[in-house]
Amino acid sequence: MPGRTRTFFSRNRSVFSLGLVALMISSLGDLLAGATLGYMTNTLELLPGLMILIPPAIGMRGNIFGALGSRLGTAMHIGTFEVSFRPRSILRQNMESSLLLTLIMSLLMGVLAKVVAEAFGVPSISMQDFVFISVLGGVLAGLVLFVINVIVAKTGFERNWDVDNISAPLITAAGDIITLPMLFLAAIIVLDAPSLLIDAFFVIIVVATIALTAMMFRKGEKEVRRVIRQSFPVLTLCVVLDIVAGLTIDHQLESLAALPALLVLIPPFLEDANALGGILTSRFSTQLHMGQMKPGALPGETARENFAIIYVFALWVFTLVGVSSYAVAWIMGLGSPPLWDIVVLTLLAGLITVTFLNIVAYYVAVATYRLNLDPDDHSIPLTSSAVDMIGSFALIGVILLMGLG
Repeated sequence: MPGRTRTFFSRNRSVFSLGLVALMISSLGDLLAGATLGYMTNTLELLPGLMILIPPAIGMRGNIFGALGSRLGTAMHIGTFEVSFRPRSILRQNMESSLLLTLIMSLLMGVLAKVVAEAFGVPSISMQDFVFISVLGGVLAGLVLFVINVIVAKTGFERNWDVDNISAPLITAAGDIITLPMLFLAAIIVLDAPSLLIDAFFVIIVVATIALTAMMFRKGEKEVRRVIRQSFPVLTLCVVLDIVAGLTIDHQLESLAALPALLVLIPPFLEDANALGGILTSRFSTQLHMGQMKPGALPGETARENFAIIYVFALWVFTLVGVSSYAVAWIMGLGSPPLWDIVVLTLLAGLITVTFLNIVAYYVAVATYRLNLDPDDHSIPLTSSAVDMIGSFALIGVILLMGLG
């Protein structure tokens, strides 16, 4: 048994060396997002229902740009990647599809957040306010994230790194760090701006989104149309799942606000789970493309080894989330449960989430592959949003079980 364990770690040395560094950067970066959320407590109270929008807004950045990183990673493995923005190049087509999807899905998120709030009787801001915050925050964050994605892909390509092991954690962390402050900025504008300006923005965004989408399907490249056509239904389902996660957290917002340290750990907890899902689904996608893993009814040896890798990562990541969230809350002077309670909370909820993640990631990758769909466009978004929902249930469930909320 010890020999097999040593063989497992030596065989996956590069995975652990790159992945652990990327996940550590992701975890520490996500804490900035958590600190932002803890700082936003008053804003969340002034804009009722805004918490419903936060998980899908954060998750969508990872869904769109995590899938972008996975597509670029696959392109590197099969030899079609090049660092060029000329027409019809891999980077150019991915840029166009990712930014248009950001605009479309941000608009949809704002509309659905209001619809769900009304359906469940949650007091909330207007649809125009939801759309303004979602679109402005989403597009600004999307522009920055595309640049970061290109830098990661270019650096990995030049240094011959396996981008599958680093792209998802880094993009997830960057998405958190950038998205929440952008949403916060948009929320502050909503609080101060006249309603007429917000209403005008709403009309302009609806018209611009329809016009750009129609133009892309008439004149856009085939690959851009394919990515948007295949991604839209999946991302719509992802928005719904993420809104359920937001609704779950919103229902406990009052008790969470009493101990703001619990708000601090929400972004790093959910997004580190997403980072683990991104690593797993990126690896599954590449291994399916290259014939290294068979899409069986039950996970084979290759899949089970990937599961083990994710459990090893999880033990490290969720312990770090607990310790660092406590430290950030202490530095900011926020109310917090004891350190031991936070670590137990993040580890227990994290391992529950990862167990479901392994199952969901495998069968989503296999199903999309068997349906001749591109796993890069479906596995990460579906797995990520399922993890957001499962992770929020696990986190709130363990908080209530431990009597912290």
